[in-house]
Amino acid sequence: AAAAALNVSQPAVTRMLQKAEQRLGFSLFIREKRRLRPTPEAQLMFPETLGAFAALEQVQRLAGELRAGRAGILAISCIPALAASLLAPAIQRFRERRPEASVTLQSFGAHEVIERIAAQKDDLGFIIGPVGHDALLVDELGTSELACLLPPGHALAARQYLGPAELAGQPLLCPGRHLVLGEQLARAFAEANFPFRIAVEVSQAEAVCALVRAGAGIGLLSGFGLRGSNPPDLVARPFRPAIVSTARLLRPRLRPLSRLAQGFVEALGEA
Repeated sequence: AAAAALNVSQPAVTRMLQKAEQRLGFSLFIREKRRLRPTPEAQLMFPETLGAFAALEQVQRLAGELRAGRAGILAISCIPALAASLLAPAIQRFRERRPEASVTLQSFGAHEVIERIAAQKDDLGFIIGPVGHDALLVDELGTSELACLLPPGHALAARQYLGPAELAGQPLLCPGRHLVLGEQLARAFAEANFPFRIAVEVSQAEAVCALVRAGAGIGLLSGFGLRGSNPPDLVARPFRPAIVSTARLLRPRLRPLSRLAQGFVEALGEA
């Protein structure tokens, strides 16, 4: 019966038992008239072997899920502006197709995202701006233009667009000069011969929107951040001259993408 259940011959089962007993150093069965009766030692081991077989079955099931790209953990790091606008719909589509998979999404500054992907701490990274790191493979995902965010009753809300001439002297809510967007703004103001003064340094779109609602000033944020926060109660106007932001996907050059990561990139292209 054991041979039939294992789909092997009776001599093969006998050899397997003999090898197991040799390795254990004691008998597992008492041979009685062509029947096997488990020894007390075998009976003591039986619950543990059941647990081992259950664990092995779980490992085999997980291996199948990993092989099919349906299970595992996908680690993503990104800048805050891309979390809601670009990644949220992609994660939703990805999870619909792979409900057994888990996603960890952490927000950092662009420099830290670059360093994390280069160090292979995460599977995928998403930033706005230049990269310039030999350990990374970089794909461009799309572009957006800088936008100005104002409360509806603001004197400048009637303008079709806003630039350094209109914004000079206004309290500005935007990233600092140490960030790519802040550096681009400072350059645009300098080229137009207007002073660039930041009232509140802020890089998260939700915080910019909250400050604009509170009357703290005019918000300046990328189109990606504006799309993610989607503030229907505020007025958005394009900044001129246009400041274009490019979203980029980062992945380690020396490590191939996992099946999960490949699946997420596919979902990203469809979202």
